[in-house]
Amino acid sequence: MQDHTIRGLIAPILTPFNHDLTVATDLYVEHARWLFDQGCAGIAPFGTTGEALSVGIDERIAAIRALLDAGIDPSRMIPGTGLSNVADTARLSRACLDMGCAAVMTLPPFYYKTVTENALYRYFEQLIAAIGPDARIYLYHIPPIAIVGIPPTLAARLHADFPDQIVGIKDSSGDWDNTRELLTIESMIVYPGSELPLLDAMALGAPGCISATANLNAKTISTVISLYLKGDIGGAEALHQDLKRFRLIVEEHGPIPAQKRLLAIATGDARWGNVRPPLTPMPDEAGRALAAALKRDCNFEISTSGGQ
Repeated sequence: MQDHTIRGLIAPILTPFNHDLTVATDLYVEHARWLFDQGCAGIAPFGTTGEALSVGIDERIAAIRALLDAGIDPSRMIPGTGLSNVADTARLSRACLDMGCAAVMTLPPFYYKTVTENALYRYFEQLIAAIGPDARIYLYHIPPIAIVGIPPTLAARLHADFPDQIVGIKDSSGDWDNTRELLTIESMIVYPGSELPLLDAMALGAPGCISATANLNAKTISTVISLYLKGDIGGAEALHQDLKRFRLIVEEHGPIPAQKRLLAIATGDARWGNVRPPLTPMPDEAGRALAAALKRDCNFEISTSGGQ
């Protein structure tokens, strides 16, 4: 069986919008290329950081196709496809897989909150049937936002019953005990949804992480992973402290509007500051204050290319 695992840092790429709030595909392609240049192993279009639930199915398909048309390798993409029903999730997932994407990342059905594990199992069982036997799905566990989660017991059951279709999980719970338990599931690929537990997770077999702040700090995160894999544990641990400090500062300001404002400052393109409702853009003055704090506390300098 072919190994579709993306090993290293995966960036849940931000979605830039024009001033009329249509997707700015020129910026999208440019940013994707920059992320790969900074050392990302893959990108995850239309995750939470990409404002996925504010972007329509056809818009997502068109944006991913624009990446492909620009020469971005689809085998390095894991698009988010989770919606609140089987039909739409299957349609979007099928389109992404047909474009050659490595896999898709799928939320549980999140509208009804008090559902059982058996009910969630039935949902994914039906989803796999609707997508087809070549489905490749990463479960997306993000209870702070979706409320409905995918506990390790359910992840293990789904992976055991559908090992070729339910291949892994992104754990954005922020709960290290949960991530650690997921990493005990045999042959399941587990990405922590942050760089904070990165080294501990890699020590237990994680192939890397999927981190929102890769949109700005990809080079440093990728370097930590590279140092660890080379056996320079001390160097990785020292640089990891800088990563954690950066992450915690950005988290205080709302990672989506904050990172977009910082990219607007870095590139000089005001479109980067745009977010779709119900999110609110970060004011320019607040963004410049955040940039100054990152420079002071993390030695992070914003450049015209959007990074360090």
